[in-house]
Amino acid sequence: MAGLPPLSDILEEYQLVEAEDRYRLLIDLGRQLEPMPDALKTDATKVRGCSASVWVYPGASEGRLHFLADSNAAITKGIVALVLSAVQDKPAAEVAQMDIAQALAPFELGKHLSANRTQGVPNMIALVKETAARYAAAA
Repeated sequence: MAGLPPLSDILEEYQLVEAEDRYRLLIDLGRQLEPMPDALKTDATKVRGCSASVWVYPGASEGRLHFLADSNAAITKGIVALVLSAVQDKPAAEVAQMDIAQALAPFELGKHLSANRTQGVPNMIALVKETAARYAAAA
C-alpha cells in the first residue's frame, strides 16, 4: 500500500475543487487508510468526543510514528486520514513539536463541514500529540 499522500498534495487538490467535491475527496482519502483489524477497534483505541465512532491505534518503528485508524462514517474517516497525513511516518519528536491544527487550518474544515463532523478533531489531534510526546520521551 502506498500510504497517504502528503498534506500539501491533498491541500492543492482540495483547493481546486468545489465544496461538494470536497466531500468526495475526503471520502476517497479515507479509503486510502491502511485497513485496521477489527481486533484493534476497542474502547481503549476509541477517540472520545467524535459523533461517529473513530478508532486510532498508535505505533512506532525506528522512532517514526505510524497509526492505524478507522471510522464507521465515510466523511469522518476522511477527516481522520487528513489528520494522519500530517503526521504519518514522521519522527515522534517532530510530531510532538508540530502544530497539527495549524497544518490543517488551510482546509477550513469548520467552514465546509458540520460541527458534528469536526467536533472530534481536537481530541484526535490531542491523542496524536500525546502519543508523539510519549514515544519521543522514550527514545
